[in-house]
Amino acid sequence: MMRSPKALAVAVRLPDGSVLLKDEPYASLGARYPVLQRPLLRGPVMLIESLVTGLQALTFSAQALVEEEDGEGTPGEDKKADKLGWVSLTLTLAGAFVLAFLFFGFLPHWLSGLAGHLVGQPLTPAHLTFHVIDGIIKVCFLFLYIWGISWFREIRRVFQYHGAEHKSICTYEAGEPLELDHVRRHLTCHPRCGTSFLLVVLLVSLFVFTIFFPLFPALTRSGVVNALIQTLVKVGLMFPIAALSYEIIRWGGRRPDHPLARVLLWPGLFTQRLTALEPDDSQLEVALAALKAVLAREAKGQEAVAPGPLAQP
Repeated sequence: MMRSPKALAVAVRLPDGSVLLKDEPYASLGARYPVLQRPLLRGPVMLIESLVTGLQALTFSAQALVEEEDGEGTPGEDKKADKLGWVSLTLTLAGAFVLAFLFFGFLPHWLSGLAGHLVGQPLTPAHLTFHVIDGIIKVCFLFLYIWGISWFREIRRVFQYHGAEHKSICTYEAGEPLELDHVRRHLTCHPRCGTSFLLVVLLVSLFVFTIFFPLFPALTRSGVVNALIQTLVKVGLMFPIAALSYEIIRWGGRRPDHPLARVLLWPGLFTQRLTALEPDDSQLEVALAALKAVLAREAKGQEAVAPGPLAQP
């Protein structure tokens, strides 16, 4: 999937080897409501928009695969299939959010409190050590999760397509022709990647939580129930944390050679060695198809093109 200020394109490699492309005009909330483009507001808006467009792209790719494998199907089955698809997607997302809350929210928070027994003093959210331990546990869980799912063949292909997106964008930003010979030479890492964003969020949250919780002593009590309440408060603070993190990523992406930017973005770039793998030429072709469609729409401002197969290069 590729997105620009005025266009969005999704390219899918079908089992027969062809590429199915869908491109359409795109208008972000910031374009419709300029106030949302201001610093500290644009970050959460971009995060929500990325989630929505990402889900739409996944739905399109899944439906394209099902239609290709099952054929056109009967007319009465289309709406039922779409409905079942959205129901399955909703249930999957709900389960994913619950698991994320437990393993990347409540469990690290609770374990950080228990770690006080190891250092010989009670630890609560009022202590800096508590949040440092919490951050370390979250980073460890994140790396273990990424490393674990990377063993699945399907997830590994997703990570390769992730690398193909980065290499294509790097080629475009370097002003080079969007051809395989040029794209191959670029790295799979990019400073504005969502993986970098996650790591910056963890660092920013450490400072925000360290300042916030001591201001409200009632929120720093120990106990399982209090730990659950404190975790819910952390979830609520994710919006201002995401806003600050987005501004850091935006600044670092514009000044990649700045010493401070290198320090802040290095953890994310290192993590991309796991989440953005080296793609093959067929995957690069898919990424280029989506990128070229977005650039063509940006240049010409043409109307939507009905989804259809593209000839392989």
